[in-house]
Amino acid sequence: MNKEIRFIPGIGAFVSPEDDVEDFLDTLIAIDYREEFCVSTNFSPQFIARLMEAGFLVMAQDNILLPKIHIERSLLFFEDMHIKKSIRHLLPRYELRYDTDFDHIVDQCIAVHGEGWLVPNLVRGIRQIRQSKRTKIRPVSFGVYRDGVLRAGEFGIVAGGVYTSYSGYTDENNAGTVQLILMTEFLRDNGFSFLDFGMPMDYKSDLGAHVVDTQTFVSLFRNARN
Repeated sequence: MNKEIRFIPGIGAFVSPEDDVEDFLDTLIAIDYREEFCVSTNFSPQFIARLMEAGFLVMAQDNILLPKIHIERSLLFFEDMHIKKSIRHLLPRYELRYDTDFDHIVDQCIAVHGEGWLVPNLVRGIRQIRQSKRTKIRPVSFGVYRDGVLRAGEFGIVAGGVYTSYSGYTDENNAGTVQLILMTEFLRDNGFSFLDFGMPMDYKSDLGAHVVDTQTFVSLFRNARN
């Protein structure tokens, strides 16, 4: 483990490319770190990729990188997925496409939600990671199409047998829910272990997601990633 962690008052634990980020995370768990965010000023794609490989959901604000390790994490195990009857009949109307419109979907997420935590430095790093062949993780996208037109999409990170959802958007009612369901079925059918939703929210619980603590998530994530 890292012998010492530097804390910035009012912000959180400082992490840098010089750290073994998995040991850094283990240390946070060992000291019962109760903040969800860590902080860094380094936006290099290699560093961002290492954080993602360790299980951090990497966000940012202005010129500050904010690797997030949720105190509570929402995970969907495929056997627990629940599909409401009001949605089930809509599924055949849509076609899911995996990783065909990544750049457009990322741009749409930013257009709909604003830059917020998807600041240009982070988005640039994610795009560079996608182009790199040297990382164990890959940014990917999912989109659902009706009549050949993209109606809803999202992007996230694949790490071994885990897909971590980052951001999504929808252009019409129910298309976002359809996208989540068809995406989950795709992950299940292609050998993934579970879907990492990140922050717990009601719509995720409605689909059957469970809330786990940090230590449980890290253990499940590392087993599935490897």
